[in-house]
Amino acid sequence: MKLPRFLHNWITRHAQVALNSLGRLYRAPSASLMTAAVIAIALALPSGLYLLTGNLQRLSTQWDGSANLSLFLHRSVTLKQAGALQNKLAKMPEIDSVQLITPEQALAEFRALSGFGEVLDVLDENPLPAVIAVKPDQDHSNADAAAALLEKLRSFPEVELAQLDLQWVRRFNAIVDIVRRSIWVMGALLGLAVLLIVGNTIRLEIQSRREEIEITKLIGATNGFIRRPFLYSGLWYGLAGAILADVLVEIAFLQLYNPVRRLAGLYQSNFSLHTLSFTDTLSLLATGAALGLLGAWLAVGRHLAAIEPT
Repeated sequence: MKLPRFLHNWITRHAQVALNSLGRLYRAPSASLMTAAVIAIALALPSGLYLLTGNLQRLSTQWDGSANLSLFLHRSVTLKQAGALQNKLAKMPEIDSVQLITPEQALAEFRALSGFGEVLDVLDENPLPAVIAVKPDQDHSNADAAAALLEKLRSFPEVELAQLDLQWVRRFNAIVDIVRRSIWVMGALLGLAVLLIVGNTIRLEIQSRREEIEITKLIGATNGFIRRPFLYSGLWYGLAGAILADVLVEIAFLQLYNPVRRLAGLYQSNFSLHTLSFTDTLSLLATGAALGLLGAWLAVGRHLAAIEPT
């Protein structure tokens, strides 16, 4: 399908200006790279912290899902009754797995881990009750659902005490939420810094081409025509900074990937760091380009009107 002539001309003019402004940046590689690098650092800091909090949130979800509910049974409950309760709990749809720990097993584990073996030898009888460790399924592994399941299991007559320690998970999630909000604040401040960086760069470029702008206005060029290459320069600065920011974040997380994986392996976990997804990368590039364009627009609107041929 052939485009209308006016649309074809509009696209051609913008493509020419975009390539021309990109060529100007290419002909001054040192200055362009320094500006893009400063923008990259400003974009990489909030991007990296945002990605880090996402990994922490994912890790806390895995921890939350692996938390067990401990049901301490009455001392009067026999092993046969405990086994029957175990089978009953295993059939509940909210529960993924159930493990019965007999008093003898609990005593042996306590003896091995506590270091109080000699003290236990003087006891006349085993003071530990039978314990049933309950692991909720995926749908009931979050804090609220697990707490509701705990109240339900506490009502069984064989259960003397039911425990579920999720307070640390709630505190951890609250800390992550505070960090995430702080990242948004820091991201806004660094976004403002990008606007100032691009704006100051475009201002210097306008001043260096002052005579060219005055001559162009003398021959009848509009402010829109003169503004266009500077806007594309701002867009290229922001886009280049975003690309460098993506590279910096990927390199940083690549350095952390193997150490984190080895640490997770020590805790029998398959957790690994996630880097920027395709959507995250596109969002970063779009944000960089938008900030560069906006910074250039503000600078051009302020300084271009002050230049008039005399």
